[in-house]
Amino acid sequence: MLPDLHLHTRRCGHATGDMEEYIAMARYRGLKHIGFADHVPMYWLPPGQRDPELAMSEEELPRYVESIRKLKQSCSALTIYLGIECDYIPGYENHLGVLLSRYPFDYVLGSVHYLDGWGFDNPDLVEEYIRRDVDELYRQYFQLVQQAACAGLFDAIAHPDLIKKFGYRARIDLQELYEETARAFAEGGVCVEVNTAGLRMPAGEIYPSLDFLKLCRRYHVPVTVGSDAHQPHLVAYGWDQARQWLQVAGYREVVVFKERVRETIPL
Repeated sequence: MLPDLHLHTRRCGHATGDMEEYIAMARYRGLKHIGFADHVPMYWLPPGQRDPELAMSEEELPRYVESIRKLKQSCSALTIYLGIECDYIPGYENHLGVLLSRYPFDYVLGSVHYLDGWGFDNPDLVEEYIRRDVDELYRQYFQLVQQAACAGLFDAIAHPDLIKKFGYRARIDLQELYEETARAFAEGGVCVEVNTAGLRMPAGEIYPSLDFLKLCRRYHVPVTVGSDAHQPHLVAYGWDQARQWLQVAGYREVVVFKERVRETIPL
């Protein structure tokens, strides 16, 4: 069974359920490996640039780490990993690096949710798409993803074509952007995440696209898997499709992490 390394809990402010509920669902669905990756508190951002409902508070972070440490020790039927999801925002790399160095994370997911301060994946802000050049948005988005991959902060890049979430598709041929990004992943030493949340969104497709994933495989970029569950019942959502996506792209194994070191699991 594929591991699920992208689980959120009520701590992040926009999910529901406690860790124990996610663990119970993972066991019910036959998983052997899971990882929690709630959103890091971006307390260094100026007021108004970070919605408190989109990440845990600064005070909550040590409690989050301690909760997972205890669960690791008490749950013998399941391997649990301590992860964190962090927005890549240029100019704040040092702030993030200092925070990450304070805790014994097994892995760090990097992600891009903002373009010039606009939360492009926020359903409350989706009308902004009609005021933008969608082709240019895709170029801007993938340039930021490439920078994130080479920042030296992350172990994997989460939902790496999230810009398609609401179904706004570029008119340009994306193959060149895909290849540039896959090459950046390889050069930056990060994994690509196959994320099934796109199946639940207007995009109607796994993140990333199959063409993108095939290029990652060509460049020998390792792959992780996550449901991006924000409710316990979504653990391992779309796992059959994820396995098929991986196999068609040419992958035969996926990656988990222990203390920021990769370990492989065969499909």
